[in-house]
Amino acid sequence: MIDEGRALFLQIAESVEDSILDGSLAEDAQAPSTNELAAFYRINPATAAKGIAMLTDKGVLHKRRGIGMFVSPGARELLLGERRAAFADRYLDPLLAEARTLGLGPDDVARLLAERAARTTTEGTAR
Repeated sequence: MIDEGRALFLQIAESVEDSILDGSLAEDAQAPSTNELAAFYRINPATAAKGIAMLTDKGVLHKRRGIGMFVSPGARELLLGERRAAFADRYLDPLLAEARTLGLGPDDVARLLAERAARTTTEGTAR
């Protein structure tokens, strides 16, 4: 899971975010402690704490004094919004720029996307 090319604290934060998005960490559920994360990933607890602090600063996690860190209400929706915006920036904007270069309009792109999605769905169920 650890990607040598990216900062470890970012990967820790993203891992917790992924757990929130996939539902394995529900709103108001207790998040893993920095010591648990450090032991699991075999990293320095300060590095894990930096990732957790990043999520706290974003409002994804909140501290309950003496108990630990918990997933904040609305965290999943917040993360979905961020990830959707990042998806559009990373994938859709370049796709649309290339489509314009090729003379493809929005309807053409939508048709190609629907065809590919249907093919992927068909291939996935055939296995």
